[in-house]
Amino acid sequence: MIDVQSAPDTRAVPLQKVGVKGLSYPVTVLDKAHKTQPTTASIDLFVNLPQDYKGTHMSRFVEIFHQHHDSLGMKEFLAMLEEIRVSLHAQKAFGTMTFPFYIEKRAPVTGSAGMMSYECTYRGDVSEGARRFYVSVAVPVTTVCPCSKAISARGAHNQRGVVTVTVQNTGFFWIEDVIAAVENAASCGLYSVLKRPDEKWVTEHAYDNPRFVEDVVREVYLALRQFPAEKPFSYFSVACENAESIHHHNAYAFAEYGAEERQTV
Repeated sequence: MIDVQSAPDTRAVPLQKVGVKGLSYPVTVLDKAHKTQPTTASIDLFVNLPQDYKGTHMSRFVEIFHQHHDSLGMKEFLAMLEEIRVSLHAQKAFGTMTFPFYIEKRAPVTGSAGMMSYECTYRGDVSEGARRFYVSVAVPVTTVCPCSKAISARGAHNQRGVVTVTVQNTGFFWIEDVIAAVENAASCGLYSVLKRPDEKWVTEHAYDNPRFVEDVVREVYLALRQFPAEKPFSYFSVACENAESIHHHNAYAFAEYGAEERQTV
């Protein structure tokens, strides 16, 4: 049959990215407690397209991803991108995979169990002789305002926030350890199941550990500098955004560590 995509194009316009976007697919990722975890991801896969090619072969993206979807650690994700790059005769391949990562979390006093969901993203790009891979995780937390606590005769306002950590993966680490570091840096982590004794503990624990967004970012930053011990992160960023409970705006802080080549993936 005629291969229209491979037909020549005379407009002399190279394309930086062509491919598939928003592909929903079942995947299997690594899990510290259970070794692996099934989940569902939204996937974007692209390659560059030289100016003399009319189009790319969209079905190949899905065919190759399907071969890897049941085992997607860092090495497997990059191998999948390299296979796409070679199959489509491209100089560079890009990919992102966003998925909910589930952890069973027990309430602090009663031990009641429930599932917590954290949004994670794999992001990578490969070219001949070069590979980069990033992991992002968004962790919901609660914070008590230090200023409110200091100036108020009774109570202090608190809010729910989201801490987003992005690391350039140069050595093995567990997503669960990053989540734990973030929750330890906040006034308190969140739970899906809380009985009255648990709610009392969470309320008092948060009150005893007030945090500005600046505090949270600095504490997470210091924690990430300590691991993984075998090969520390060469780059990471930390952002905290709180939905303020008494202000008509959000509070935000951001920090990053390490030098990286700036290039949008």
